[in-house]
Amino acid sequence: MEQNFSIKQWSEDDKPREKLMLKGRAVLSDAELIAILIGSGSRNESAVSLSKRVLASVDHNLNALGKVSLQQLMSFKGIGEAKAVTIAAALELGRRRRAEDVVDLQKITSSKAVFEIMQPIIGELPHEEFWVLYLNNSNKVIYKAQLSKGGITGTVVDIRLLFKTALEQGATSIILAHNHPSGKLMASDADKDITKKLKFAGDQLDIKVLDHVIITENGYWSFQDEGFF
Repeated sequence: MEQNFSIKQWSEDDKPREKLMLKGRAVLSDAELIAILIGSGSRNESAVSLSKRVLASVDHNLNALGKVSLQQLMSFKGIGEAKAVTIAAALELGRRRRAEDVVDLQKITSSKAVFEIMQPIIGELPHEEFWVLYLNNSNKVIYKAQLSKGGITGTVVDIRLLFKTALEQGATSIILAHNHPSGKLMASDADKDITKKLKFAGDQLDIKVLDHVIITENGYWSFQDEGFF
């Protein structure tokens, strides 16, 4: 009977699953990640070693590996149909994620760019919603989320949740946005108060509040443009 070298039988330093859980996914090599997908090698070869051979066949290029057919993957001893399908599915998910990133990572260069992103979301609503755009070092939107619905007050906007999300997303700056269903392009006292509080909190965490943009159906008002910051 053929005996497989499962991940559980590897030495502690050669366990990709445990390594991912202990140190995070970023520290794993491409071969280790593929080894997790296929789970086991053969009697004479570990899953990591098999994965290295597969990668070597495409000069360690993941884009090229994504184009390899199921039949080509199955030509490697130790890779059957199930393992080949798993590898192909994982690489296809990676391709789709990259395609989404290209669309979603919009760079903010002005308050108008904020309006163009947020107007379709909140510009025509009959009630107020408060949203946050989370940005990376290049001022590209890496995440956006609704923080509250129904009005802007210090009790409705959860400052701790806002910055918890910023830290989880690895954001270096944020932009605030909310709508005025009335169409009035002017900041209220409540708008100014919450902006001051959020700007102060951001300064303490080294997460810069770049702007707060009020959105209506046909226009916008920017705290940055009006010299508030």
